[in-house]
Amino acid sequence: MNRLKNSVRLTGFLGSNPETKVLDNNRSLARVSIATNERYRNAHGDWVTDTQWHNLVFWGSQAVFAQKSLTKGSEICVEGKLVNRQYVDKDGVTRYVTEINVNEVLQLNRKPEK
Repeated sequence: MNRLKNSVRLTGFLGSNPETKVLDNNRSLARVSIATNERYRNAHGDWVTDTQWHNLVFWGSQAVFAQKSLTKGSEICVEGKLVNRQYVDKDGVTRYVTEINVNEVLQLNRKPEK
């Protein structure tokens, strides 16, 4: 039941190929962004698409899968947890980031919407 406290599920399309690297402890890491789209009618009856971008982080075997199988435009479903972190960039500015640490990923075979 503890996993239900911080759980997110998204379905969307990748905005780029995953960026992968192997850390000092020989653990794999992959990062990529995913776009989720919501379509609705506005007050004037026109269709509007609202696109939100989310940062995904894959670890270990999930990172290896992402590197080998996922490419820009792939449609995937992910389940993971939200993580907020901060870091200081090369200019000394503190940056804040919200990411999804992926626990499960499912690659779909549908074509991207045009």
